This record gives sequence, structure tokens and C-alpha cells, in this order.
Amino acid sequence: QVQLVESGGGLVQAGGSLRLSCAASGRTFSDYAVAWFRQSPGKEREFVSATSRSGASTDYADSVKGRCTISRDNAKNTVYLQMNSLKPEDTAVYYCAARISVVISTTREWYHSWGQGTQVTVSS
Repeated sequence: QVQLVESGGGLVQAGGSLRLSCAASGRTFSDYAVAWFRQSPGKEREFVSATSRSGASTDYADSVKGRCTISRDNAKNTVYLQMNSLKPEDTAVYYCAARISVVISTTREWYHSWGQGTQVTVSS
């Protein structure tokens, strides 16, 4: 089982940027597809973005497409989510998730390992 730790969240004004990091330990990170999900109060956890184990394949939710970029550095066992042009509706706890696979998924239940989350708050 891989252990995941998110960082990089914080308070930012609308229009600003943040880069989230998901650091992994415990297993061969390059075997894992990795995704970001987010959850705001009273809402279900929703898909944000995913990357294949090589980084060659990525996917984004429509709500963040064009504003976010997912990338990974397998040598550093880390996946990043660069978020630009942030909006108040992006406010949520952002979670990193992973599963050993050659494909990626947008489905929450498909992922086996989860981090504890990092809070992102966007003020208007």
C-alpha cells in the first residue's frame, strides 16, 4: 500500500494560483495511476484530475479544464496539481488518490489509497 501526503493548500484570492503536491512513499510510485479529488462542505467528493503512471495520459473535470495542470515526477515520487485562475467555487479539501494500474479513472471508488487532504480556500 502506498502512503500519500498532500501539501500546498492555503488561502488565496480569486484569480490567484496554487500548486498542490502529493508525495508518495511505501511502494513503487511509477506503478500507480494518481488522481486529485475535492470535497466541499455538504457535497460529495468529486473528481478533479488524473494522470497515468507515466504521465502520458491525463484527464480533467470540465470545471477545471484549462485552469489546472496535473504532472508527476516519478523520481521524486510526487504528483502536482497546478491551479490557476482560482474561483471561490474551487474552495474545498483536495485529496490525492492512487491505484496500481495502466489506466486512469474518474471514479472515486476505483482508487485504493487516499491521502488526508489539504484545504484550499479561495476568497472573492
